[in-house]
Amino acid sequence: MSFHTADLCDDYRDELKLADPLFNQFGKKRNFSGPIVTVKVFEDNVLVKKALETIPSGSVLVVDGGASRRCALMGDNLAEIAVKRKLAGVIINGCIRDSGEINEMDIGVFALGTNPFKSIKEGKGYENLSVQFAGVDWSPGQYVYADEDGILLAERKLI
Repeated sequence: MSFHTADLCDDYRDELKLADPLFNQFGKKRNFSGPIVTVKVFEDNVLVKKALETIPSGSVLVVDGGASRRCALMGDNLAEIAVKRKLAGVIINGCIRDSGEINEMDIGVFALGTNPFKSIKEGKGYENLSVQFAGVDWSPGQYVYADEDGILLAERKLI
């Protein structure tokens, strides 16, 4: 499904929230949308992997990584899971690694940046809760619309 966030803003301005433009874009998919599923972790990607393996196809995984830039919460192996499971995209309040490989994959990813260090593996964190970053609240079941111009959130499916 092709859309432009600018057009959505023209048509649905009063229903949209705009995430602060903090993110870099990775992957071949330049736009994506879908219902939000969340995890909240800090420098630990066990729950990220679990979510990628279990959330419904077409979903957008939103990862609140506490804005840490000290390690990556997703690399090419986890991105490949998202591709195989046909997830709409991934938004990470943190870093990724293997960006060159991810840029060749049919996935859309927004992250704060890159870091070659991998995360710890303790399984600590939270799943399926509202998280706050980039100036907006991200709640499970909301819809996200993301492209080169920005990331929008809506309480309902718009397109």
